[in-house]
Amino acid sequence: MKSPFPGMDPYLEDYWREVHQRLVIYAGDWLQSVMPPGLRVRVEERVFVESDVSDPRAIYPDVYVVEHGPGRSPHDTMAAQSEIAAAVAEPVIVDCAAEPLTQGYIEIIDLASGNRVITVIEFVSPSNKVPGPGRDLYLQKQRETIEAGASFVEIDLTRTGRRELAFPMSALRPKHRTTYTICVRRAWRRGKAEVYPVRLEQRLPIIRIPLRETDHDATLDVQALVDQAYLNGRYDDLDYRADPAPPLAPPDAAWADGWLREKGVREARAT
Repeated sequence: MKSPFPGMDPYLEDYWREVHQRLVIYAGDWLQSVMPPGLRVRVEERVFVESDVSDPRAIYPDVYVVEHGPGRSPHDTMAAQSEIAAAVAEPVIVDCAAEPLTQGYIEIIDLASGNRVITVIEFVSPSNKVPGPGRDLYLQKQRETIEAGASFVEIDLTRTGRRELAFPMSALRPKHRTTYTICVRRAWRRGKAEVYPVRLEQRLPIIRIPLRETDHDATLDVQALVDQAYLNGRYDDLDYRADPAPPLAPPDAAWADGWLREKGVREARAT
């Protein structure tokens, strides 16, 4: 089943850690297949501790297990039998440090120049847009990439936090300040940014990925990546009757309400 939304599904933001990893891997595979000779796509990671243990955002499971229906599984029966056979031990509870958080991103490297990075591609996460180590490291990467003479691509499909892409938001006309934004900074075009404004009701675009200045751009179908993440993540169980987290802005919320009712995943209004 596909998402009922024509573009980015705002309900996926609540599962962004998993969605983010899928988008990075899918984009890397997509681009690797179209690289010209001498260029390679590499998936890299940065690691940081997002916050202390008192902040629930710092606690993430490695694997989610979701129950979709009532009833006891065979594992429940086995567990009950085990408890009869032996008393269950009581653990000692202690505080521990927050687990480090990893975020993936893409680098395109030039083999002939000693693996010089020519392009960096980031799928922006909410933690890159709120105060803390995640944002600090992201802005440092943004600055260092541009200063090193590499191209920088930022794909921001989240609504949490303040948008801090590699251009001044004040330079963007109000009509272009949309729900989602993609920014491309070419290494050889200093002082200029290519901005893709994307509204909630729009299909996500096919964007141009700069390589070496002498190369033709690669193209990346962002919508195809999100569709694949939705399908492979089996998000067809999302509850579209409730509002997404974080809530949509009022104009987007009104549009989404009508759209979801039209698609039959939210009850129609009584007449």
